This record gives sequence, C-alpha cells and structure tokens, in this order.
Amino acid sequence: MVFAAGDQITVTISDIAFGGEGVARVEDFVFFIPFVAPGEVVKAQVVEVKKRFGRARLLEILQSSRHRLPPLCPYFGECGGCQYQHLEYETQLEIKHKQVRDQFQRIGGLDPAIVEPVIPCPAPYGYRNRVMVRTQWDKIKQGLNLGFIRCDSRLVVDVQACKIAEPVLNEQLQRLRLNPPPKGGLKRVLRKFPVNWEVPPDSFFQNNFFLLPRFSEVVRERLKAAVTRHLIDVYCGVGFFGIETADLVESFVGVEYDQQAIRAAKTNAIHRGVKNGRFLAGTAEELLPGLIKAFSPAATTVLLDPPRKGCQVDTLELLRQIRPAQVIYVSCHPATMARDLNFLCSESAFEVARIIPLDMFPQTTHVECVADLRGIPPRVSSDKVDL
Repeated sequence: MVFAAGDQITVTISDIAFGGEGVARVEDFVFFIPFVAPGEVVKAQVVEVKKRFGRARLLEILQSSRHRLPPLCPYFGECGGCQYQHLEYETQLEIKHKQVRDQFQRIGGLDPAIVEPVIPCPAPYGYRNRVMVRTQWDKIKQGLNLGFIRCDSRLVVDVQACKIAEPVLNEQLQRLRLNPPPKGGLKRVLRKFPVNWEVPPDSFFQNNFFLLPRFSEVVRERLKAAVTRHLIDVYCGVGFFGIETADLVESFVGVEYDQQAIRAAKTNAIHRGVKNGRFLAGTAEELLPGLIKAFSPAATTVLLDPPRKGCQVDTLELLRQIRPAQVIYVSCHPATMARDLNFLCSESAFEVARIIPLDMFPQTTHVECVADLRGIPPRVSSDKVDL
C-alpha cells in the first residue's frame, strides 16, 4: 500500500516509542503519531512518508484509552516541552519503564529484568527549577513571541506560564514578559538555585529538587553495596554526588571541565565540613588515567554522570582495561547509556547488577537512570609452567 502526505488513515495504537510518539501499523508499514495512548483507535493525517515508516498528526480519537486525561496546560500539543500530559501519571511511569527495558535490551544487549520500576516524582507538576525561554518576532501579529519551541517546528509558542515549572520561574517569566528583550532570536534562562549549594549561573545542577533526595539516596545505596573505599566522581559539576556520599568512602576525587563549577565544588565541600575529598579541573580523558593508577582498582568506585551524548570511547576503554570494582553510571539518556554499558560489558569486563530509573522529568519522555556495574577480575590461567 502506498501512502502520501495528506492521506487520512484510521489506525490502532499498539505502543509508545522512545521519544513519545504512538506506534501504529497499516499492513507492514509503521506510522508514528504523537499525543496518543496504547490501545486507542484514532484518525490521523499523514504528514511525512519515508521508505520504512511515516509520520502523521492526530485528527480525531475514535476510541479513547481509559488512561487518557485532559491536559492541564493550554499549550500542550503545541509547545514541545511536554509529551505525556494527556496520560495518567501511573501510565507514564509504566510507559517509561517499558521504554527503558527495551532500550537496554535492544542497544545494550542486557537482560531487561535488571531494570527496576521507575521511581515516581512526588510533584508531577511544578517541579522544574530551570527552563530556557526564547524570543521570536511574529510577522503575523507584528509582535514578539516569548516562550518555548513548538513540537512540530522551530517556531516559538508564546507562553504565559509553564505548568511543569516551579512557581518562582513563572513569576520570573511574568516579569520578563513585562520587560521583554528588544528583539527575537534571544534566549533567557529562568532558574531557581538550590538552597545551601553554590552553583554558578551557567553550571549544571539537577533540574528537579523534589526527587533529588531520593536520587541521592539511590546512588548512596549502590555505592554502599559495593563496599569500596575510594570514589572518583567524573563530570562532578559542583560536587553534588561526591559531597553527598563522602561519608561512605575514605577519600574521593571530583573531576570537572567547568572551572567555575570546580571552584564552587570546593566551596560546597567546605560549607559541609567535607574534608576527605578534592576537586580537579580538567577533562575525564586527561585526568582519569592518572587517578585510577593512584587508587587500587579493587577498592575504587568510578561514578560517571556524562552529558546526554555519553562518554568518550577512550574513557570507556580505560575503565574496561583497569576494571575498578564498581562503576555507577548516571544518565538522562537511556539510549546513549545503553550503548556505553554494552561497550563496558564487552570482553567480560563488567556486569550490570541493576538499573534504577527515576522520573526526574514527569510529563515528558525523559527519564534518569542509575546503573550499578561490577568489575569482573581478569581470569588467571591455571596452566602450570615448569621452571
């Protein structure tokens, strides 16, 4: 069957793909349709046709899922920030759990049974402590749009308030709207800084304060279970994980490229009376080889919290060769994380003990994961050699 843009189709949604779009099949051809739920029968219009799949936009829900809810945000379906506001929160967690399991099985080659249920956020709305708003000149209304990128283009949706942002950010947004930037094409970060943590304006800190205590607890539990004495915290930012787990190890080192973040990490450690750690400015590729040599691998945990793109191959290869007792890998991108875990576990260097997902980003497709990997000591040949 041949499809073209503009065609209307009636389909049943069989699944939700990683990225939030519903999956539907017409004979052997797959369509991706956003803002739907598993089991729904919908009418959609084809907007794009590729060789093996197509995309369509939702026109009408013919048979609705019992898990569907009215979205709280009036911009949902236009703004690209949220994908799941039309679903009950428990359903969102179930979808994310399945997606994480699928990613680690398909890309990582791992047993999906090691993926635990997603830990829910106590505040499914009003949780984000950092958002980026953009400006764009609207030729039709002859005015400035101030808000977020649309879900279907690079145009900006004019937004009065964001339902997933903390209230103080919406207050900042209102002040910004009263005194808007002079032109389009500008970005402005709205942010609520954490209490009792020094964080430079451009440095990273977790975007959800409500689930952060549980997030920290998960990392502590995994580190404690390995009974290691030393911690190397790579991509440490302002020192959050190293400082939060300092009491569980004899010593730790934090590594971070952002020099402002390193200065803040040193200040944060002093404010908390943490004296068994140090922080070094530099890349993981530069500093990790020397640090691993300085510690006994059998007594060391390496914590990785890389950007969304994942780790450099050189870093993963070094870990695979040295084989520390434990690697704790933290990531908000299951696909790149699964790829990196597959590399680490190759040649029987590591095995994944468990993966714990946390819903740090409710109403969206994103999910944070903590993986606990244990180093497998190289086999020693039992062959006897006559001297």
